[in-house]
Amino acid sequence: MAFQVTEVQKALKGADYPMDGERLAELAESNSAPDDLVSALRGLPEVEGPNGVMKHLSGQLGGPTDG
Repeated sequence: MAFQVTEVQKALKGADYPMDGERLAELAESNSAPDDLVSALRGLPEVEGPNGVMKHLSGQLGGPTDG
């Protein structure tokens, strides 16, 4: 599954880094992120900021754009 960068950014709005995957997944759920993104985040190690999240999801970024 591929995710748009903006989709990930919306899912992680309000993040207080550093955060581990479980906390990122919980935040994404509270921000109404899709289940597949929540699952992908849950598997991440602790990251220091949004760049760390993007680095770990890099192989899954760039999905189809909306519209």
